[in-house]
Amino acid sequence: MNGITLLLLSVAILVIGYIFYGRYLCKKWGVGELDVETPAHTMADGIDYVPAKAPVLMGHHFSSIAGAGPITGPINAAAAGFGWGACALWIIIGGIFFGGVHDFGALFASVRHGGKSIGEIISANMSKRAKRLFIIFAYLTLILVVAAFASIVAGTFGATFDASGAVDMVASEANARVAMVSILFIVIAIVFGFAVYRRNVPMSIASVIGVAAIVGIIAIGLNWHPIYLSTNAWMWIVGVYICVASIAPVWILLQPRDYLSSFLLYAMLALAALAVFMGNPSMSSMPILDTPNNATPVFPVLFTTIACGAISGFHSLVSSGTTSKQLDKETDAKPIAYGGMLLECVLAIMTLIATAYAYSLKGTEFQLNGATAIFGGGIAGMIDPSRGSVYTTLYTLLVLTYSAFCLTSLDTATRLARFMFQEFWLDGSKGETPENVTGYKKILSNPYVATLITVFLGIMLGLNGYAKIWALFGSANQLLAALGLLAVATWLGNIGKDNKMFLLPMAFMLVVTIASLWINTTQQMAAISAGGADWGPYVQAILGVVMIVLAVVLAIEGVMTIAKQKKTAKA
Repeated sequence: MNGITLLLLSVAILVIGYIFYGRYLCKKWGVGELDVETPAHTMADGIDYVPAKAPVLMGHHFSSIAGAGPITGPINAAAAGFGWGACALWIIIGGIFFGGVHDFGALFASVRHGGKSIGEIISANMSKRAKRLFIIFAYLTLILVVAAFASIVAGTFGATFDASGAVDMVASEANARVAMVSILFIVIAIVFGFAVYRRNVPMSIASVIGVAAIVGIIAIGLNWHPIYLSTNAWMWIVGVYICVASIAPVWILLQPRDYLSSFLLYAMLALAALAVFMGNPSMSSMPILDTPNNATPVFPVLFTTIACGAISGFHSLVSSGTTSKQLDKETDAKPIAYGGMLLECVLAIMTLIATAYAYSLKGTEFQLNGATAIFGGGIAGMIDPSRGSVYTTLYTLLVLTYSAFCLTSLDTATRLARFMFQEFWLDGSKGETPENVTGYKKILSNPYVATLITVFLGIMLGLNGYAKIWALFGSANQLLAALGLLAVATWLGNIGKDNKMFLLPMAFMLVVTIASLWINTTQQMAAISAGGADWGPYVQAILGVVMIVLAVVLAIEGVMTIAKQKKTAKA
């Protein structure tokens, strides 16, 4: 099969899934049946709860959930030898019946719970103990996300130094360009926010000016980039930025920056589609299915390797953390959450095609190594096979967009972790808020305290070897997905709505997670037994066992809740 056929077939199936299965979900859950305002209106505070028009919120949501996942996932799965056919099937089936249901359900449930997180939904529909267990686990996972994405962003900004300690200007130029454009991007986002929300500039006019400004700052950044700092220096600068981004009103930075970033992301999708039609690579450079002699088992590893492109637990935190607090109308939930997930599937399919093209160059002078090079070089190479100036410009723009993905997910993850930290100390059933509690709860639920603790832990982990435990992220992320599905299923059951569409995905993801954690834990135990292991295998082994126990405990409690619901309904 060639790239064009795979892309057209995938898009057609995903569009059909959005129209028909999305409509089915709306009908079964009763989306829009209550003529009430969303929490963005009823709880508006000008900081976290701020209604946003659908295109603006779509920009935030899609930018936040995408991150690096739909790019690195398919590339890593291809490197593991699972085959493009197996990868494509999981992206399409997973997106329609797993990820889309998960994201849409989490957003809808959160809106019906006052914009609260999955943790509060679990508390209201299962137990307070389950809520605390979930929040501890989700918070630790988010700290790992902050560490990883801060390192990725700092790495795309950081300069290269030679043996004498001087900056290698040639090797560092591309990163300096990305850094300069990213800084200018934040500036125009703040200006955009003030113009729209404080000067009432029409969104259409502001959008046109904003897109023109993006083109302008890219031209400036490509030609003027005087900042050459080390990766570690950028780590601390990024830390300061996410501190501010986590507590600043969403209208001044989060909404406008993500909305403007979405134009970059949509342009990247269009560019990738153009590349596929121009290059039309054969998929034959990769096996169609997992090869018999592959040492990496397709189950469960495929389903934890390709996460964001099919289903990702991080998405439920975004849906129930920031997106639900900005949703203008309940009916906007389907295009933003379900549509956003399927759009991410399209990006994952395009990445898979770009990977096939990159693999066809193995052993040549144009061989591409690393996720960034495979994605950016693959798309740019299909458009300009001669590797001329067009290739260089496109490659820089694609790396910039990749960095924008990561930076958006980073500040969203920080804000989500801040929410989680605050919610852990508060009892939602008693109406506790940071404003009406006293004592230690008053201190620990303070947004500034929660942000400082979160950023400090994330940056320190990023500087001190988060990669040593990164192997756990895939399993941890998919356990979040299973628990997100479980939370929404129990809520729907409690209000008498159909939750059958959650049961199979939930059970499958629990099995995948536990199996993956078991494999990783036994591997780490073997490394420890062999001697000479540093702290990484010990932490992975301990956390692996803890997560297996957590998965089993919450699964049992969830199954008991659902069984009780069925018994009550039958009676």
